[in-house]
Amino acid sequence: MIDLRLLRENPDLVRASQLARGDDPALVDAVLAADVRRRSARTEFEQLRAEQKSLGKLVAGARGDEKAALLARTKALAQDVKARQADADAADALLTETAYRIANVVEDGVPAGGEDDYVVLRTEGTVRDFAAEYGPDFRVRDHLELGEMLAAIDTERGAKVSGSRFYFLTGIGARLELALLMAAMDTALAAGFTPMITPTLVKPEIMAGTGYLGAHADEIYHLEADDLYLTGTSEVALAGYHANEILDLSAGPKRYAGWSACYRREAGSYGKDTRGIIRVHQFHKVEMFSYVAPEDAAAEHRRLLAFEEEMLAKVELPYRVIDTAAGDLGLSAARKFDCEAWLPTQQRFLELTSTSNCSTFQARRLATRERTESGETRPVATVNGTLGTTRWIVAILENHQLADGSVRVPVGLRPYLGGLEVLEPVAR
Repeated sequence: MIDLRLLRENPDLVRASQLARGDDPALVDAVLAADVRRRSARTEFEQLRAEQKSLGKLVAGARGDEKAALLARTKALAQDVKARQADADAADALLTETAYRIANVVEDGVPAGGEDDYVVLRTEGTVRDFAAEYGPDFRVRDHLELGEMLAAIDTERGAKVSGSRFYFLTGIGARLELALLMAAMDTALAAGFTPMITPTLVKPEIMAGTGYLGAHADEIYHLEADDLYLTGTSEVALAGYHANEILDLSAGPKRYAGWSACYRREAGSYGKDTRGIIRVHQFHKVEMFSYVAPEDAAAEHRRLLAFEEEMLAKVELPYRVIDTAAGDLGLSAARKFDCEAWLPTQQRFLELTSTSNCSTFQARRLATRERTESGETRPVATVNGTLGTTRWIVAILENHQLADGSVRVPVGLRPYLGGLEVLEPVAR
């Protein structure tokens, strides 16, 4: 949730953030007006409530006609107090609803614009020249063809069992995913993260608190009978882990690494990445999540990016790091860096990781605070980032394929596959 004090004291900053995102800056004025109404309604209610209490004391000591008059006044005042409380509650609800529509204020330096207005910060690794290696007639195989040759991916039966955009990982495919996620968890452990297996169903207030029930709510599976949501990332459960708590961050950030299944409806993606397992409804992921002091959030964000790049180095993928434009940040992020691996068959970069600094936005919604040295409480900041997910298999297979359809195992994954160096096609 937007910091109301910031909005009151520097509305132009919030308006500029809205404009950079391509959102409506008039929402700022709507929130300010709702804030004035809320404070006025609350003041009127409290004044009448104070008068009601004082009358109660007078009634206790009054006699005769005076007492009757006071009782009549008390009765009438009770109705006014009830009405004013209703007004104050309605004003509170309006302010909350309006303020929830304003996205987090973007950090200085975030590129303005939409999905295509990102800035490439750097490119790492070397893209393979398959024509130079195997001759000009060599046909680069995509991840699904390789996965089927390896008996690792079965989308046909996935569709038979569950519908489009579902799949089975079989044999070495299942082992490869487990190897990847175990390598990610070991990376997190070495960096001081606490491993977590998280729930994948959460309450509405937790999903709303993380900012995922806004413009992209149609991406989320909702179980109406239970009023629970399937999470698209363990970030949601980890953000809710300390909801309504006061944390002690005196020894440094609280860092968690969540392993979970993830679910996304992929609404609006008709016709996009329909082949293979690039854009699917269910996958697995290891997600980093940090609770930090607000002034340390930007540094923690860079730290999580470094851990992601460490994982990309382990699987030996060429990639680039982009600074995501404001209009593509999502509601909660103040800044987001994506790591995109090269996809040989499509001659493009494919997002594999994302790390976001959500500053105090999620913590305000979820009432997660810390106690400062002065004894006061304040919202903490939250930072998240992906360390490994099923989609990585796409880039690993395509970038490490060999001429005969086998796939070289990156050195960093070999200990998790029993020392296996090459994945061999399976005779059918």
